[in-house]
Amino acid sequence: MVAPGALATVFEQLNGLSLPDAARELARAGVPVFPCAPGEKTPLVPSGFPQATDDLRRVQGWWRWQPTANIGIPTGAASGLVVVDIDVHGANGYASYARAARAGLIPEPLATVTTPTGGRHAYFPADPAQEQRSWAVGKAGVDCRGDGGYIIAPSSVRMLDGARIPYRVEQVAAGLVKPVDAVRLRNFLAPAPPRRPMPENRRVAGREDADRLAAWLARQVKGDRNYKLFWAACRLAEGNVPVSDALDALVRAEQPDFGEREITRTVYSAYRSVGDATKHRERPAPSSRAAVGFTRHAAQRPASRSRGLA
Repeated sequence: MVAPGALATVFEQLNGLSLPDAARELARAGVPVFPCAPGEKTPLVPSGFPQATDDLRRVQGWWRWQPTANIGIPTGAASGLVVVDIDVHGANGYASYARAARAGLIPEPLATVTTPTGGRHAYFPADPAQEQRSWAVGKAGVDCRGDGGYIIAPSSVRMLDGARIPYRVEQVAAGLVKPVDAVRLRNFLAPAPPRRPMPENRRVAGREDADRLAAWLARQVKGDRNYKLFWAACRLAEGNVPVSDALDALVRAEQPDFGEREITRTVYSAYRSVGDATKHRERPAPSSRAAVGFTRHAAQRPASRSRGLA
């Protein structure tokens, strides 16, 4: 993982360096890099950014092979860098970024880089205490490049309308810098809609659904009973039935070989699965006339909103 001070030192030099020299100096500072197509963002190495390295011999070999290759840096834990990407296509990313800064969510960046398309990359040290995955909020014009992503670094260039336009270092922090809280930033830019209280008639219907499924589950033979419990709990979660109501009903299916602890663990796992999904998919129902009847009944209710962060 790159030290912020070493990165600041090398970023101060990048604007005046050739692509092979810039790649070498980044690697020497401890920043893993990999080659991308000249004038583009596409990786040239088969595995892409997971193949990035700070091994000087390999880096120099790559740029001897392709001296005009752009420079890719993996973001997140791989490099110790998280980059906030301000876009200007569609939404005004600069306005969104400024609004987040006024709210105290944007500390001083380690470095800022202007992009060939008029945007800006703000580099921050990654927070070693938490995973920071990449995300995009298109309506705000702001992306975050963290774990699972990569960025094109100076002094790379893009070919736009026949012109070679470089990524240029705009500013480098003079002192200590802090990580950006990427989760809070995304929640600020794309807040989740307020949860509406469930009407009483829906609560009653949900308890009836849970009771009916518990009775059906109690009649199942052992073997695939745990799968059927998971399926039933997912149906209740998608129908917005409170997990407490689901547990109250489903634990009544307890049998000597099918205990309360196993039932509780499976129900919570099902509710997490539904809550974490970014998009509900239809799950196949177990082969049972009772289950098919419940599927028709549950389909009349809207599925719960997912709250994953991608």
